[in-house]
Amino acid sequence: MTTLVLTVVGDDRSGLVAAVADVVGAHGGNWETSQLAELSGAFAGIIEVSVAPERADALRAALSSLEGLLKVTVHPGAEAVRIATGSRPLALEVVGNDRAGIVRDISAVLTAHGVTIDRMSTRTTDAAMYGGRLFEARVEARVPASVDLDALTAELERLATEIQVDVTLGS
Repeated sequence: MTTLVLTVVGDDRSGLVAAVADVVGAHGGNWETSQLAELSGAFAGIIEVSVAPERADALRAALSSLEGLLKVTVHPGAEAVRIATGSRPLALEVVGNDRAGIVRDISAVLTAHGVTIDRMSTRTTDAAMYGGRLFEARVEARVPASVDLDALTAELERLATEIQVDVTLGS
């Protein structure tokens, strides 16, 4: 099977998922993993699809028929990445008053230690008791075996104090 990764963006309205699923299904594709969301009136997502190699080009072409409803970009899927032997999972939660740069600062520390982010979700909510916005993030990552986990933890704790957020680590 050939793996395709679709990115989709359009004005939010009913039937968008069904439109993509219809095209994928009509070409023998299998909808595998996806993350889809409405954000500020726009619908956006990423979808992993597998399809028989001989049907991949027809599926790519058919997805272009959704133009006007959704902008669909098709990316070739990479071969499955093997998780490095000895890598450790890392779960990270961040909560604090919203401000610009939180994701930049946290991701810079992770990158400096060779940590790979597998999944990340963020959101802001009203902090009713404090009259501002609250930022929340959940990160699932992999830490190479060669990384000093104590040093990574210390740097994340230092950063959390500096930018005034709570960071909780788990595995």
